[in-house]
Amino acid sequence: MAIKTIGILTSGGDSPGMNAAIRAVTRSAIYNGFGVKGVMRGYKGLVYNEIVDLHSQSVSNIIQQGGTILKTARCKEFATVEGRKAACDNMQAAGIDALVVIGGDGSLTGAGIFAREYNVPIVGLPGTIDNDLGGTDSTIGYDTALNTIMEAVDKLRDTASSHERLFFVEVMGHTAGYLALNSALATGAEAAIIPEMETEVDQLADLISNGFRKSKNSAIVIVAENPQTGGATALAERVKKEFPQYDARVTILGHIQRGGSPTAVDRILASRMGEAAIEALIDGQRNVMVGIENGKIVYVPFNRAIKHDKGINRNSLELVKILSI
Repeated sequence: MAIKTIGILTSGGDSPGMNAAIRAVTRSAIYNGFGVKGVMRGYKGLVYNEIVDLHSQSVSNIIQQGGTILKTARCKEFATVEGRKAACDNMQAAGIDALVVIGGDGSLTGAGIFAREYNVPIVGLPGTIDNDLGGTDSTIGYDTALNTIMEAVDKLRDTASSHERLFFVEVMGHTAGYLALNSALATGAEAAIIPEMETEVDQLADLISNGFRKSKNSAIVIVAENPQTGGATALAERVKKEFPQYDARVTILGHIQRGGSPTAVDRILASRMGEAAIEALIDGQRNVMVGIENGKIVYVPFNRAIKHDKGINRNSLELVKILSI
């Protein structure tokens, strides 16, 4: 069936650069002669029929904005057979022939199920600050979040050194350590405590037994959020019990990491990926996520994208250790 109209939705947690991606998808689609519809509030908008027309001017002046003009929401209904049936009916009624879904692993998992059940051509864009999707070196929003963390930690370091304290800074990552590891490198932090190393070594004991604070009167440790270990708060409690000589403090950066104007890197990435999504649909591709590997656009099957098998860069971990002496 020939595609005439393409629907766009943003789903899951927002990330800076989503608007740049919406703009690129919309304008590339129009350039290639397609109609474009925006689905409000992610899959919820499909289930509850919140669908609007998008034109070139609809996406003017949004490339620099954080968040998403299409809004995003969690949608329990889409996880049900009835919900997906309603979504498909509304899509067909609106004349949408294919979908571009911008979001993280949960969004792409939902896209894969929907595509299989209703034979809908869907292309995904990796919109998440966590950078935890397989088959792509970077996700839309990751670079901006990294810069936000860097600015916050630079400010914290001023107060850490004034008070001779050990600061645990918790960053997002949804049990993936990319943000923690690379922000530790960017800020000159003394260590990064990440989920990928959890089963191999007691990272806190390792940090302190390796002559932690030998020549320093303050330190910053970046910790990836982790429901299993309790993140930075649990680590600070451990320090109070096991190493009472250290004055440990916790800063949880939270949702501040998701906001803000996207960096040039994220705007360019989102623009390239948005255009590539339309190219994929023109080429008859479906059930793929647009990724970037070594600077080149690649198309990754959904089941590979959501595997979380990217692996952590061991050299970067070693580099944090070397540079923190």
